Amino acid sequence: MVHVLAVITAKPGKRAEVLANFNANVPAVHAEEGCVEYGAVIDCADASSFASAYGPDTFVVVEKWESLDHLKAHAAAPHMKAYAEKNKDLLADRKVHVMSSA
Repeated sequence: MVHVLAVITAKPGKRAEVLANFNANVPAVHAEEGCVEYGAVIDCADASSFASAYGPDTFVVVEKWESLDHLKAHAAAPHMKAYAEKNKDLLADRKVHVMSSA
């Protein structure tokens, strides 16, 4: 199992637009072979007393794939290239962390 945490930071005020593009792409990703989990999460509003926050322009994509080959195929999929093109001028930063179970 391959786990991915992708930290996506939109340009100020653009997170909602990027998330709308993300959510429109989710059904195509869920249909991909090897996709176990794929979804976006944002800061929990009431957790600031004991947790760090990413902030109002950031969301995290939580992914699980059956194998690294499945993840590589996902990254090369036409719908992912189209998603990247839609968002290229809306993003401030993107960090993708690929991990395996400890």
